[in-house]
Amino acid sequence: MDNSMGKRMQEGLNMAAHKILCWDCGREITDMYAYTCPDCGGLLTIKMDLEPLKGMSPEDLRSEPIGVWRYAPFMPVDKKNAVTIKEGGTPLYKTSALGKEIGIKDLYVKYEGANPTGSFKDRGMTIGVSHAVEIGAKIVGCASTGNTSASLAAYAAKAGLKCAVFLPSGKVAAGKLAQAMFFGAKVLSIDGNFDDALDLARKMSEMRAIYLLNSINPYRPEGQKSVLFEIMDQLNYDVPDRIILPVGNAANIWAVYKALTELMEIGWIDRMPMLTGIQAVGSMPVAKAFSEGAEDFVPEQNPETVATAIRIGNPISGRKALRAIYDTNGYSVSVTDEEIIAAQKLLGRKEGIGVEPASAASVAGARKLREMGIIDPSERVVCICTGNALKDPDTIISNCEKPISCANDLEAVRKVLGA
Repeated sequence: MDNSMGKRMQEGLNMAAHKILCWDCGREITDMYAYTCPDCGGLLTIKMDLEPLKGMSPEDLRSEPIGVWRYAPFMPVDKKNAVTIKEGGTPLYKTSALGKEIGIKDLYVKYEGANPTGSFKDRGMTIGVSHAVEIGAKIVGCASTGNTSASLAAYAAKAGLKCAVFLPSGKVAAGKLAQAMFFGAKVLSIDGNFDDALDLARKMSEMRAIYLLNSINPYRPEGQKSVLFEIMDQLNYDVPDRIILPVGNAANIWAVYKALTELMEIGWIDRMPMLTGIQAVGSMPVAKAFSEGAEDFVPEQNPETVATAIRIGNPISGRKALRAIYDTNGYSVSVTDEEIIAAQKLLGRKEGIGVEPASAASVAGARKLREMGIIDPSERVVCICTGNALKDPDTIISNCEKPISCANDLEAVRKVLGA
């Protein structure tokens, strides 16, 4: 690499030049607290200045350890302002035994449960909270089904910010609630569902009482892009045929799509994988819209599924998710709670990988789509599993064999074990 390229690379590593644009009407937004367009009410998105990366190669970034901040040139926050607890750098497992069981020869699992707070949300929060610090916010907040609140609470603690989380009463797994409380957030249990909690959080944000860090915030999905960058890095930029994701609020599949378009723009890849979104039968507005060929979805009232992290009836990024699926010739389907739990067990018992139910939706979806003939057995498939098994221990305990009562006696133990 010559000196001029080295200088460009260094400039790129500190580059945070970007615009905030309305995804619907294209208006440029200057209000750093905004999360929707003041003209049309549309969602916002970030347009990065990728000029510093043109003419460079992935190798130019590999002097940094793998993780979110390796990809700083793609992020709308200056690296010197990073609030980080070493997020990203999660394993990409080649799951041969699982693939053989499902009927997909080349099957991978990207295990996001290895992030600091146990879910992919840490990727978005390192960028979102870093931006909150940049603009001088004092209090950050979110509505959450669990993982978002756990992650935000941790990053707010690291940044020295106050944190408020709005949780739907009785609808949050114990492992996630415990994390939000442990990291010192003010936890408000709202009498209603996730959408009710988000409505309250949005009203607080509009009053400038909090800086809202749900995925409606345009900076959050920017950090979530890094999961795609890592997958490509780990596969040496050999593009897989399909990437399968659970879909709840739908920001993650959109973030992956956005990352792919950015890699295409700078010439690091020349084709797109088929993005495939999986929902639960009890919470499936995106999958239903896809089945009807619609570009928008109809919100569902009172969604219900054992996969609490994707129990969302009115996904903020639902239209974006549909765009991502259609533009990549992908697919969307729903799976039952029984299929989710079966996939969760299968992944654990075939590969030793423990994920929460929502994460297992991607594996359940892979299995179902293979049975339907949508996935060809020769495809290279990556399932993104978004959260750690210990996020929801109660569901695991209620769906696994109970401990066996046994006398404190060697022969009794041998009899039970058949040894």
